[in-house]
Amino acid sequence: MARYLVIVESPAKAKTISKFLGRNYAVKASMGHVRDLPKSQLGVDIEEGFTPHYITIRGKGEIVQELRQAARKAEKVFLAPDPDREGEAIAWHLQHLLGIDPQAKCRIEFNEITKQAVQEAVKDPRPIDMRRVNAQQARRVLDRLVGYSLSPLLWRKIKKGLSAGRVQSVAVRLICEREEEIRNFVPREYWTLDALLVRAGEGDEFSARLVQIGDSKAEISSQEEMEKVISALQGAEYVVEAVKKREKRRNPAPPFTTSTLQQEAYRKLGFSARKTMQIAQELYEGLDLGPEGTVGLVTYIRTDSVRLAESAQQEAREYIAAKFGGEYCPPSPPQYKSKGRIQNAHEAIRPTSVYREPEKIKEYLTRDQYRLYKLIWERFLASQMAPAVLDTTSVDIKAGDFLFRATGSVVKFPGFMKLYIEGRDAGTQEEGEDDEKLLPELTVGERLRLVRLNPEQHFTQPPPRYTDATLVKAMEEKGIGRPSTYAPVVETIQKRGYVRRVNKQFQPTELGFIVVDLLKKYFPDIIDVDFTAEMETQLDLIEEGEKDWVEVLEGFYRPFAETLAWAEEQIDRIEIEDEASEEKCPQCGRNLVYKTGRYGKFLACPAFPECRFTKPLEEKTGVACPECGAEILVKKSRRGRVFYGCSRYPECGFVSWDPPTERRCPQCGRVMVEKRSRSGGKYYQCIERECGYREAGKQKKDATSGNISESVVTEEVAYATGNQNLRFISNCRARR
Repeated sequence: MARYLVIVESPAKAKTISKFLGRNYAVKASMGHVRDLPKSQLGVDIEEGFTPHYITIRGKGEIVQELRQAARKAEKVFLAPDPDREGEAIAWHLQHLLGIDPQAKCRIEFNEITKQAVQEAVKDPRPIDMRRVNAQQARRVLDRLVGYSLSPLLWRKIKKGLSAGRVQSVAVRLICEREEEIRNFVPREYWTLDALLVRAGEGDEFSARLVQIGDSKAEISSQEEMEKVISALQGAEYVVEAVKKREKRRNPAPPFTTSTLQQEAYRKLGFSARKTMQIAQELYEGLDLGPEGTVGLVTYIRTDSVRLAESAQQEAREYIAAKFGGEYCPPSPPQYKSKGRIQNAHEAIRPTSVYREPEKIKEYLTRDQYRLYKLIWERFLASQMAPAVLDTTSVDIKAGDFLFRATGSVVKFPGFMKLYIEGRDAGTQEEGEDDEKLLPELTVGERLRLVRLNPEQHFTQPPPRYTDATLVKAMEEKGIGRPSTYAPVVETIQKRGYVRRVNKQFQPTELGFIVVDLLKKYFPDIIDVDFTAEMETQLDLIEEGEKDWVEVLEGFYRPFAETLAWAEEQIDRIEIEDEASEEKCPQCGRNLVYKTGRYGKFLACPAFPECRFTKPLEEKTGVACPECGAEILVKKSRRGRVFYGCSRYPECGFVSWDPPTERRCPQCGRVMVEKRSRSGGKYYQCIERECGYREAGKQKKDATSGNISESVVTEEVAYATGNQNLRFISNCRARR
């Protein structure tokens, strides 16, 4: 019989850890939280120091009973939930339910699920850290006070089913304000002028851009102005005025935090924040690697620190020297600084061993697990490599009163770029920033021959809508939420119908605008970015022992309660009229109206509850099914993801993630689908992945990598068609 009991959150984690400990240890899972505030009531005694009234979560009774029986038989119990505030709170609740002495050294934690880390942890238990627990309690109570006060107000004043949250409402505000910027944006015309030049003798042509006219910056705002400039350049001599050469060093990006992992996984893999964290959790909890057994592949995944263990850095240096050569190792391990106030208890996200190369363990991972692990492995290793060295050249060329400039660079030493280059969000990369362009050897005073002038018209662009990556980045930069909250917030604001994802970008709905406007008017603090960020700081100070959690709640709640009472009297009922359709209700003859539910829009009778008729909304595409010729409809999966399917389902099983078109592939004759790169460009591609044909002239390069973006379906998902056997697979065809 086992002498010791170790309790973790998940069965996967328990399975991995049990293989690292001997027969004297039993490892069981609590299946996450075991106690929480009740759903049916506030569950917080405001007048008694904001005392929370916890109950055992429904459905967890048998698990708790099983843990109690195991704890009674064990000589010692070790509580090993995740090493963060939430994990500390889970351990505290378990301690209470299992009757463990509050002063007992029962808490163990590890940053990675490896044999060495787990065995060292059980040798060094500690008491529960009540500062962490209180910080988590303060967050939970604070969110409950806001949510359970504002949500009923929205039900009474707007409609049932709405919710407001301390962090989620601020995220919706960011998206709404960005949409207003886009709507109010007025494009401004501007022109650029490039001169295609060549040395007087012979050589390759190169391009230089007009940067200065006289003593002023070149700013050309109309075709008429451009024509005047071109006219003035007629017959001008192009003479090299200055040549500047310098060596430029480019440093690698730091290892991943939760936020930067979510951003990069979106840029390079197209993963949502939720999907990134699901797969990262699997990598952290452990996977079976065949002969090596089950082992955690990455360190703890909820962190805002870029700190690395010295042992991990040393292992990386040894690997880099052996794999790439000693010149790829910097003189000393790189040190990175985290931004702002962080919980520096954890390391950055890294592989538990760099010697588990992605290619070596690929056969044991799913495709998405492999891709995300490879991203984490490469980012960590690159962060420990030497900087890249580039030779850059800048040439100023005078043509009368006009100054042109040509720039070029070549990689002298690739350094970390040999392995990995960080992605960029669309619209943030400077033109030609990473282009490798070599200029000819020019000398001051040398005359050049003009091949031609290339004028080009442009218009300024509005700020881009938020994506998963840029929204998480904005939340982190503004101090809204913490690593564990980014993905849930992004998911919640979509489920509530406040925003929708269109072409991988977030657009606010009318409901989102209404709720944000109401909160901005009556609860400016709740939806204020700086106020929300300051509350996060207060929670950090509670964990550090510098603030009392009850005092923090007291300081927030009293003014909030007064505002709530005032708003209840001031806000009138807001009627959101349903948009009527031309389709008649077959039961009572009224015009059906558009409604929005959990899975998107549908048609319903306005006479509800007298008439309860509803029907799915069939959004037509105007495209004929390539299989049978029927209409292709826009549909939604159980998870709310848009797909395209034949209206004759189940007789015809044609489906596609991407909008099908009337175009046919010239190579195989299959249908072409419309796709968009991450930078927003549109192109067309054959639906058959094996064919891979893409239409020339319709391709748009990804601003982050220079490659055509792909949206390849790899996951199998059962959809809400009533047929649980219908599954989407990699070639976008349905098979049963």
